[in-house]
Amino acid sequence: MFLSMNPVVPALPALNRPAGVPRQVCVRRAWNVESGAFNNIAEISHLRSHTQNHLLKIASLGIADLKAVDAQKLEIAIPDAAPVSALLIRPARARAAYVFAHGAGAGMTHASMQAIAAGLGERGIATLRYQFPYMESGSKRPDSPAVAHLAVRAAVTEAGRCCDGLPLVAGGKSFGGRMTSQAQALSPLPGVRGLAFLGFPLHPAGKPSSDRAKHLADIRIPMLFLQGTRDALAELSLLEPVVKGLGRLATLHLVDEADHSFHVLKRSGRNDREVMDEVLDSFAAWVDGL
Repeated sequence: MFLSMNPVVPALPALNRPAGVPRQVCVRRAWNVESGAFNNIAEISHLRSHTQNHLLKIASLGIADLKAVDAQKLEIAIPDAAPVSALLIRPARARAAYVFAHGAGAGMTHASMQAIAAGLGERGIATLRYQFPYMESGSKRPDSPAVAHLAVRAAVTEAGRCCDGLPLVAGGKSFGGRMTSQAQALSPLPGVRGLAFLGFPLHPAGKPSSDRAKHLADIRIPMLFLQGTRDALAELSLLEPVVKGLGRLATLHLVDEADHSFHVLKRSGRNDREVMDEVLDSFAAWVDGL
């Protein structure tokens, strides 16, 4: 259950780090307004979203779940560029691996990226998150497509190495998903069986167009579009015809009342955790059908 922004909270009880919880995870106690009790939460990254003024709320996690967010640190070499950081989460019984690229404004350690990776891990899907070179260097200006494509290919190669034997799916959030699809359209990514987009950025906000989708017609593997119906970067009147035109290779899962970050308003009758469960369950079911 998500945490209230302005709860009335009693005195905070003492908290000792539970046995088995990795040092990389900052364990805190937070008041759950619905259960009326303190819950353990994992503070994974900075909590302020780069796209919204509201704080990103992280679902309460049990001790077993906290273990799932631990990740192995890797480094990926990229031709003609400095190496970039990567994070691997591989569940013991993983059945597939997702090469997971970040969006334009926040890197692989952002709380939303961590939450998605942990959620997929709980569903038996390994994830390899990685930085694009501009994000690794601290720049705010995204890489050129050519450089981004090299990073995508290098990450896919690394995933094939560290997730040997697992079917690969590639994609990511927004910019990362689009760079992955462009790379695949230019030349198939080795070992990748499908592409999954967590909010495909069909056009800039307020500038509706389907020009960014032209390259998708050159892709010959299955594609999953997980898209909010309130996504300002993908008007449904444009997105739905694009997906339909791709034929049987494309699957569109619409998340009712969700925006580009899969946030929903209170009036929707749902909360962000329920929406993310829907997104990840749909992702896992699609992977099983590949």
